[in-house]
Amino acid sequence: MRWTKWLILPAFCGMTILTGTAFALADTTVEIKGVHLCCGACVKGVATALKDVEGVTPKCDQKAGTVTLTAKDNATAQKGLDALSDAGYFGSTGSKSLTLKPAADVPSGKVSTLKLTNAHNCCGSCCKAIKAAVAKVDGVKGDTAKPKMADFEVTGDFSAAAVVKALNEAGFQVKVGK
Repeated sequence: MRWTKWLILPAFCGMTILTGTAFALADTTVEIKGVHLCCGACVKGVATALKDVEGVTPKCDQKAGTVTLTAKDNATAQKGLDALSDAGYFGSTGSKSLTLKPAADVPSGKVSTLKLTNAHNCCGSCCKAIKAAVAKVDGVKGDTAKPKMADFEVTGDFSAAAVVKALNEAGFQVKVGK
């Protein structure tokens, strides 16, 4: 009976340590929905955007428009999300703590011209999607978007915030140019 106590205690301690280690090694997984992924170049762009973010592994589902990031922890996952945003991709994570941040410095009210930069626009299909998103905004008269060009201008009498929101909803991230 005495030996049983001495065997149970080390076994219990060992299980506690292993369980704690398993929790410490748990990965953070974030699924980003609504990302514009119309072609293989879009998918390749995701991989390129994340290649220098140590500890992040991306997986794209082009058909579903999702990017799933697996990272060693939340901070690393956020670095991956920031890298995607910097590469012109946008989508919803469904999380309050891990998100793709919307564009900053968006003018309030109506504007007649809005310079946008940094859009992921690798092909004709990307450009067509950008043009369609922008055209849905009331007051937009035109845009200068061209395939393979990350920067373009929107003209008319429209809400700048509405243009950025429309592009985000179409899976694109932009920055407001000066």
